[in-house]
Amino acid sequence: MVTTKLGFSLLFLNLVLYIVVTVESIVSKRSNPIDFIKFSCKSTLYPVLCVHCLIGYANSIRQSEQQLAIAALNVSLSWTSTCASFVKKNTNIRGIKPREHRAMLDCIANIDSSADNLRQSARELHLTGNNAIGEKFDWHMSNVQTWVSAALTYQSTCLDGFAGPQMDGKLKDAIRGRVISVSQVTSNALALVNSFASRHQTTTLNKKP
Repeated sequence: MVTTKLGFSLLFLNLVLYIVVTVESIVSKRSNPIDFIKFSCKSTLYPVLCVHCLIGYANSIRQSEQQLAIAALNVSLSWTSTCASFVKKNTNIRGIKPREHRAMLDCIANIDSSADNLRQSARELHLTGNNAIGEKFDWHMSNVQTWVSAALTYQSTCLDGFAGPQMDGKLKDAIRGRVISVSQVTSNALALVNSFASRHQTTTLNKKP
């Protein structure tokens, strides 16, 4: 009896997953690229920012979750690079304290490492697609997810150096605001990467005999 109930529960779960994927697929096919982006951004922590950043890529994204995730990573990389440039410009401003100077150098190193991880992630994500299945797909996606998560960690570590009242308020706020914005965009990119991975894996399981 227990085995029968377990089997029924698994069957029911698979049916629910199949219905969810099918419904979302139908919605996706009937919607235009902008609607697709808006719908996909609902899975992120910052949906308004997500739509704002990606709507300009609608023609290249179309209704591809892979292209959506790649675009999100490229946006994150662009914002991260811009943030690094801003910090570098302010590294040697007049009157900066030694502690502030060290914090900014550490921040630059972390932001540069973050950009490297995002760059690797975007390249790796290009190697996946609707035809990639099984362990090969999982391996690529694991790399992407690991690197994007590391990029977020580097961004957070940058902010750690500016903690404390000893840091100049205006300088700290200026850098903090930019890094937080970058982290929000990167968080959205990771959410879209995870969504693409989850949806692809679920669809692949449903296709198995």
